[in-house]
Amino acid sequence: MTHRHCILIGAPVDSGQRRPGCLMGPAALRVAGIAEMLTQLGHSVDDRGDLAHGPLPQGARCPNPAVHALPQTMAWQQTLAGAGRTALDHGMPIWLGGDHSLSLGTLAASAAHALINNRPLFVLWLDAHSDFHTLESTQSGNLHGIPIAYAAGRDCTPLPPFPAPVPPANICLFGIRSVDQAEHAALLAHDITPLDMRVIDEQGITAPLRAFLDRVAAADGHLHVSLDVDFLDPGIAPAVGTTVPGGASFREAHLVMELLHESGLVTAVDLVELNPFLDERGRTAHLMVDLLASLMGRKVFDRPTRAWRGRA
Repeated sequence: MTHRHCILIGAPVDSGQRRPGCLMGPAALRVAGIAEMLTQLGHSVDDRGDLAHGPLPQGARCPNPAVHALPQTMAWQQTLAGAGRTALDHGMPIWLGGDHSLSLGTLAASAAHALINNRPLFVLWLDAHSDFHTLESTQSGNLHGIPIAYAAGRDCTPLPPFPAPVPPANICLFGIRSVDQAEHAALLAHDITPLDMRVIDEQGITAPLRAFLDRVAAADGHLHVSLDVDFLDPGIAPAVGTTVPGGASFREAHLVMELLHESGLVTAVDLVELNPFLDERGRTAHLMVDLLASLMGRKVFDRPTRAWRGRA
């Protein structure tokens, strides 16, 4: 197994949606033993603590009155993009979220880093949602629903232009099962076809994911993986404010992570939308750490046996 230098960065972002609690996500992942797990697998770990966003931009406005907390989200985008560019020069950043609007900054950092290294950026979006709204099209006004649109180069003014828009073929929306009508039309216009749960049900996990990973390898690309709690079925991962039935099972999710590890292609990871306030005795936080362990090389026969958590 290749040993990596893992840079843990807490991103307690809570401005991209309206259900408080995601700002506690980084602490929950640390309590669940994320650093200890990585060390046990032989990786070096640099925990850089939690970031705080900089000053709020003046005059940040959007014509859509539904948009929520735009100045805070813009401030986080700038802070995370800057921290990400620095981290990518020294290792693999693992972003401890925080709601999914944090990816506005983390994806920008990965894109800038890939551009400097003259390599294409690929994005694997493990999520129930496509997150392809713009600030104009969103009806909820929650900016955790715009990162893929931003990365694909759609106009998300007043956010700064994305460093190098990611081509549609380089974006894999995996496990999608909730897409608004406006997003669906925009995805078709941009020639992005989500690998939704029907595709997974018909073809299984392995074939479509390996096809995407083969394209990344053939292009010598950088791969940014963004794992949203709601990619998982709420029966195994309740700690998220946007539960959608029919998500990935425990076995499917671990298979995804093991395939990613075997590919050797991952350059950055987001762990997002963990809301510990909605969890059951840390169940979801432990699962997210276990999934990261599979991505970082833990084999199925290495996985520890735990007592049933519901037992006294």
